[in-house]
Amino acid sequence: METEFATLSGHLAGLWSQAMTQARLLLLPTRLYQLVILLCCAAVAWALNRWLRPKFHDWIRGLEGRPKWQLRTLVLLNRRVGLIVFTVLTWLSARVIADISPFVSRRFLLDLMSTITLAILLVGLAARLVRNAMIRQLVTWGLWIYVVLYYLGLLDEAAKVLDSAALNIGTLHISLLILIRAAVIIGVLFAGARLLNQMASNRIRNNREISPSMQVLAVKVLQVFLFGAAFFLGLKAVGVDLTGLAVLSGAIGVGLGFGLQKVVSNLVSGIIILLDKSIKPGDVISLGDTFGWIEQLGARYVSITTRDGREYLIPNEDLITGQVVNWSHTDDFVRLDIHFGTSYRDDPHKVRTLAIEAAKSVDRVLSFRAPVCHITGFGDSSVDYILRFWITDPTAGLTNIRGNVYLALWDSFHENGITIPFPQREVKVLNLADMPKVAD
Repeated sequence: METEFATLSGHLAGLWSQAMTQARLLLLPTRLYQLVILLCCAAVAWALNRWLRPKFHDWIRGLEGRPKWQLRTLVLLNRRVGLIVFTVLTWLSARVIADISPFVSRRFLLDLMSTITLAILLVGLAARLVRNAMIRQLVTWGLWIYVVLYYLGLLDEAAKVLDSAALNIGTLHISLLILIRAAVIIGVLFAGARLLNQMASNRIRNNREISPSMQVLAVKVLQVFLFGAAFFLGLKAVGVDLTGLAVLSGAIGVGLGFGLQKVVSNLVSGIIILLDKSIKPGDVISLGDTFGWIEQLGARYVSITTRDGREYLIPNEDLITGQVVNWSHTDDFVRLDIHFGTSYRDDPHKVRTLAIEAAKSVDRVLSFRAPVCHITGFGDSSVDYILRFWITDPTAGLTNIRGNVYLALWDSFHENGITIPFPQREVKVLNLADMPKVAD
């Protein structure tokens, strides 16, 4: 432990010594006036930034009909107006001094600063490709630090310091440098895996020869393979011995078996659902009181959206063990029934004909599977009927099509004098004087 601390102290002292050497070089006469020029460029850039940013912002707000990516790029540039102006001013100053004097030392500091600021500017723009805000900040600051150390010539000393801050367990050497390299390599590999996954997933989803359930299964398998390969390749690239992960994976397997039974059950149920193709995206299903269509098949749950806009997340295990009504499993044909009654004075033959014609007049009702109407019984107040018709678009809703058919029945019966009866009750009010007296 003392040896490791001494090594770390020695590398820190070397880094400090090199930094002080670079600082003393700034006191040379050829560097002092370059410092003054840099300070003047910074002051001018600050003033121009205060003046240009509001005007640039107002101009961006006045743009109409532009794509969102263009507006976002302009807003990003507006936030960095000061850095852009400072970079341009330092570069112009270096070019002017280069025309006056051929010696590189007389413009070295200006060239160095313009290069560093340009690299920082490009890093800030490139980091916008990272979607996660927190990761984007880490990537931005990490690349900025790397750029500054690289152009100042302090990269090797900084690497030695990070490698000295380590934890040694037997033959295992874990240092900050290794952890940073692992994070960078795994991050790059994950970004590449995500790009490949998006490209392959789009091709799979656009292939009409693959069923929707197999598309989902292929995308899930591809995700596991790409991201798993990226993780293990990243560990291998930084020198981590993967043989030791065998014991760890066995322990994780035991933990999954005991503590995550439901999660594993839902995962296996999801794979079974995808393989047997009993449920696929776009199907209309009923599970208990939940009726809707499947939006997404996940590894743990199925997303079902109902007609009222609610999204239910049903565990995969419930779909395997419970009773599910799939309205569009083998085909999209769905038969709906409507019950109604008419008066005993109305001709039942005429009622059946009018009911069938009313159902045919509704747009979504199929004509090649003609509606039928039957008498189901003689009730207390009416002759009872059932009207059956077929549709092929259950995803468009069932209640609304029933309502349209009922409305068509009402209009047809009203035009042809068909009466829809309702129960009637007669209430007789007795005279209290005629009621017998009841003893107390």
